[in-house]
Amino acid sequence: MTDSQKKLLHHLGVAGGFVFLILWFYLGRKTGFLDWAISLSPTSHGGAALTLAIMIMMTPAFFIWKYLNRLIEKKLEISGRYYEDDVYKKPGE
Repeated sequence: MTDSQKKLLHHLGVAGGFVFLILWFYLGRKTGFLDWAISLSPTSHGGAALTLAIMIMMTPAFFIWKYLNRLIEKKLEISGRYYEDDVYKKPGE
């Protein structure tokens, strides 16, 4: 497999993951989760409740997307550095 084919497959995989995130959001919206979260808060804090509900609802989706991207990169033998890898390094490594 050539590098250009790997890049194309990688871009398609990331695009598929992004479509997954969009569908996850709409599924959460259709189930009424966001409306339910807003109903728990006072009217004056509806925007904050909506923001918090979106963050809670999307957390599992981003977790899945992260590992999906890593799986795609492993299968296509794409190497690189992840930002979070430096965060967990011990000093001097």
